[in-house]
Amino acid sequence: MTGPLLTPYELAGLTLPNRFVMSPMTRSRAVNNEPNAMMTRYYAQRASAGLIVAEGTQTSPSARGFPGVPGIYADSQIAGWREVTQAVHEAGGHIFLQLWHCGRISHRLHQPGGALPVAPSAIRANAFSVLEDGTRVEVETPRALETSELPGLIEEFVSAARNALRAGFDGVEIHAANGYLLHQFLAENANVRTDGYGTTVEGRIRFVVELADAVARAVGPHRTGIRLSPVNRYNDVADSDPNATYAALLRELSRLRLAYANVTEGEGQVSRDARGFDFAAARRLFSGAWMVNNLYDRALAEAALESGYADLVAFGRPFLANPDLVTRFRIGAPLNAVDYKTAYRGGVAGYIDYPSLTFDLSSFPGRLSS
Repeated sequence: MTGPLLTPYELAGLTLPNRFVMSPMTRSRAVNNEPNAMMTRYYAQRASAGLIVAEGTQTSPSARGFPGVPGIYADSQIAGWREVTQAVHEAGGHIFLQLWHCGRISHRLHQPGGALPVAPSAIRANAFSVLEDGTRVEVETPRALETSELPGLIEEFVSAARNALRAGFDGVEIHAANGYLLHQFLAENANVRTDGYGTTVEGRIRFVVELADAVARAVGPHRTGIRLSPVNRYNDVADSDPNATYAALLRELSRLRLAYANVTEGEGQVSRDARGFDFAAARRLFSGAWMVNNLYDRALAEAALESGYADLVAFGRPFLANPDLVTRFRIGAPLNAVDYKTAYRGGVAGYIDYPSLTFDLSSFPGRLSS
C-alpha cells in the first residue's frame, strides 16, 4: 500500500510519520485509578500510529463515572503515565492524553463522599454507569453546578493538562463529546442554565470555549486538541440545530489556534448518518488539523485524505484488535476481529495478546498480570 495514510504530517511542531491516529478508548485496566505495566505494554505495542490519543482520563476524583479508569490528578498517576509515555517514545511514537469529566454520566457510588454527580442542569440522562462489580446502574439526577464552581472545574482541566505534560505526553485532548460533561454544556436538552452559560448558542458554548482557552494558555495551543461529536446522541444528548451550535463553537476554537479537532461523524461505532450536519462546512471553519473518526476503513480514510477534507484519520476498534494496524494496512494483511467479551476490564486477554505481525511482546517493559 502507498498513499496519503502513510505520508508524514506536521501537527503543530510534531512530525508524525503517518496519518493514522489511535482513538482514545476506555479499556478499564487501571488499578486504583493508576496506569500500570499492562497499560504500558498496550500503548507501546501500538506506537506505530502517527499519533496515539490515550484513553479518557479523569481530571479529578469527582470526574469519575466508570471503574478501572485512570486519572491524572495525583503524583502516583503521573508516575504511572510517565512509564507509558517513555515506552511509546522509545518505540518511536507520539502520544496525547484525553482529559475527561463524566458529569451526569456517573453515580454517587463513584463520587467522593457519596455526593451526587454534577452537570450543567439537574436533568437526569437516560443512560447508565457501571459499578465496581460490573453492575450496570441507571445514572441519577445530577446536581446543577453553581456559577461560582465553573472556574474551579476549568482549573481542574488546566491542572490535569499540566500534569499530562509532566508525565511526558506530547499534548492533551479535551473531551467535549459523547454526552459527557462538556458535551452536556453544549447540548440544549442537558443545559437549561440562565446564568450566561446556557439558553442561547453563545451561552451553551461559553464554558467549553473558556475551558479550551485556559488549557491552551497553560500548555500551549499546539499541545491542545479537542474531541467533538456534533450529531452523536450517545448518553442522551440532543441539539435541534447542531449546525448553528458547532459553527459558533468552531469559530471560537479556531481563534484559539488549537492543534486539532477530532470529530466523530455520525453516531459513534453505530452509524455514519450525518443527520443533516454539514461536516465539510464545519471543517472550513476550523484553522487547525481536522481529524476524523467513526467507522473508517482503509478506502474511506484514503478518500478523505486524498480529497483534502481530512488531515488525519482516527481508528478505534481496528487498533484495539490490531496493534500493528499500520503494517496490516500497508501490506494488505487481514485484520484481527475484536473480542467484545474482553474489551473492558479483565486482564491480558483481549488487551495485549492480539496476534501481531511485527511485535515481539517480550521486548516491551513491565510485568504482566492476568
